[in-house]
Amino acid sequence: MSLANKISIFRVLLVPALIACFVYYHPTREWLRYLALGIFLVGMASDAADGFLARRQNQQTELGTLLDPIADKTLILAALISCSVVRELPAALRIPAWFNLVVISRDALVTVGSVVLFAFKGKWHVRPSRLGKWATFLQMLVIPVVLLGLPVKLPVIIIAACFTMLSAITYVRVGIRALS
Repeated sequence: MSLANKISIFRVLLVPALIACFVYYHPTREWLRYLALGIFLVGMASDAADGFLARRQNQQTELGTLLDPIADKTLILAALISCSVVRELPAALRIPAWFNLVVISRDALVTVGSVVLFAFKGKWHVRPSRLGKWATFLQMLVIPVVLLGLPVKLPVIIIAACFTMLSAITYVRVGIRALS
């Protein structure tokens, strides 16, 4: 197994620790918020590292192509959902549920679309679009902005939601073309 794939697996293994920080968070245990932020940032840095290593060492594998986006989405969704449902978090540190709905809907659409394309066309791999990469980056950016309580929370969430919806439209168009 390549080092890049091991790093992706490490990122998935960060998810329980991240969720535990939110589950046990209380205003009297404020350090857990910062630990969650640190875990999330380590996960995002490992995302950059595994992609760099896979390309640099020419170790891009089918497993890595599947594992990397799963690791990304698992970590991002765990953080987003936790920032929405943990009641102990102050309002300034919460993510609105509608944003999670936008992100989950886009991801579900891409997943279902991939299954449909596979069913009709055989082997199919959804290549991330530039817009999709920007959407994912902005989704990642939402987490530190929220956990640090920065006053730009709402504009960043709105911009991330817009990019997420635009990337969904792009993926639908690519899927329709592939079916034609």
